[in-house]
Amino acid sequence: QLERMLEVRLFDRTQRRVALTAAGEALLPDVRDLLARAQALPARARAAAAGEVGRVRLAFVSTIGFEQLPLWVRDFRALCPQVALELVEATGDVQLEALARGEIDAGLMLHSPGFAPPGLDRLAVAAEPLVLALPEAHPLAGAIRPALADVLAEPLVIFPRRILPSLHDAIHGLYHAAGRVPRVAQEAIQMQTIVNLVWGGIGVAWVPESVTRFRREGVAYRGAAAFAGGRAARSKDGRAASAIALPDCETSLVWPAERDNQALARFVRFVRDRAATPQVCSGMP
Repeated sequence: QLERMLEVRLFDRTQRRVALTAAGEALLPDVRDLLARAQALPARARAAAAGEVGRVRLAFVSTIGFEQLPLWVRDFRALCPQVALELVEATGDVQLEALARGEIDAGLMLHSPGFAPPGLDRLAVAAEPLVLALPEAHPLAGAIRPALADVLAEPLVIFPRRILPSLHDAIHGLYHAAGRVPRVAQEAIQMQTIVNLVWGGIGVAWVPESVTRFRREGVAYRGAAAFAGGRAARSKDGRAASAIALPDCETSLVWPAERDNQALARFVRFVRDRAATPQVCSGMP
């Protein structure tokens, strides 16, 4: 049948034996390769269905504090070596646009609680409070209990609203609740840049607590509980919380709710297993 299809004689046949022709010998390596591929198909199909073969394009925000990503990448690649896990650095707004266009499969981004982008699912993997970064030589850095009013009077270094709109609005809301308008001295995208601007005396900044691990000499950090004044708040467990009612900064894995990518589903399961306190939240359709 193969000979008829190719219109080439592949075998010399006699009553005593069958031998390959020169054309048959030439095709033998390809035939063996095809047979091996055919035999491997069932296993490859099962691996693909289990998400152990494929590609995951993951975007992430380059925050200092989230230390799990390198470990996740290392361990997932070891667990699923046939899944190409491709990393792309991007801010949250760029990630959302790329997800909508199908240019990435998932994103790891910062946001405030209640974040629910339309058509996306998310898995919260970390949460941390905001703290105030200020020059080490600033009088408020050494004060035992500085007044909130004095803090709010300082020039502010902050990220643009398009980068983290919910956190940006929460910080502005703190000022407005106290009858103040933030004196925005400078906007910056990267947390490292924000801290460097604080070091240079441009202003103070509200940053995720993990940024304190960025050892910038000349910069001090104060937790919200350090400031006096303002309206008292209560934490979720009912204990007295800081007078400064700022939301936590959360890190979440975000991916399209309707996308048939078994490798992505496998990665989400992996992250869910690795996250300390995971919580899955579905966005509105």
